[in-house]
Amino acid sequence: MIKDIVVMLLKPLSFLPALAMMYLIFSFSSQTGVDSGNLSYKVSHKIVEVGNEVLQKDLEEWEIDELAYKIEYPVRKAAHMTEYFILAVTVSLPFYVYGLRGFPLMLVAGIICVGFACGDEYHQSFVDGRGPSVRDVGIDSIGVFAGILCVRIVCWTLLAPARMMERHRIRRERRLARERRRREEARRGRKRRRRWEEY
Repeated sequence: MIKDIVVMLLKPLSFLPALAMMYLIFSFSSQTGVDSGNLSYKVSHKIVEVGNEVLQKDLEEWEIDELAYKIEYPVRKAAHMTEYFILAVTVSLPFYVYGLRGFPLMLVAGIICVGFACGDEYHQSFVDGRGPSVRDVGIDSIGVFAGILCVRIVCWTLLAPARMMERHRIRRERRLARERRRREEARRGRKRRRRWEEY
């Protein structure tokens, strides 16, 4: 009973990571176009620097800058997709815990996440140097549905032993119930025979 109360109280808290991720995405979208571009360039530059060290390419500084500039757009869009992948995981996992599975899970979590992506793009229209983009919503949606599919696959795989144990328990209970019914019927039959013999 105490366990049920604790679970009932903790289940709503499972949505906190989703709310935190929404806040993080909203704060990134609140950056001006210049700040956002500088952040993307810094990340791209760091990726090229690490790649240069790991692969031992010995690139000059101007080559690193040029490569960072070339990969800035893909890095920016990959960041969009990753943000919404994480959002989809944090949204769909609590729904899975609440028992929403299959297509309804994809539909509900997808509507929430893609709706948030649309609202976020609209929000960017009020930020200096930023604007809404249908392409970004499409990229975000790819991340969303990849995240939801990931949750479905991982949960299905991890919960398979539990499902098998539950099925085994149900079959055992049915078998025991059938055996009890047979014993009860046999006992009643013996009682009837005794009464018949007594007459």
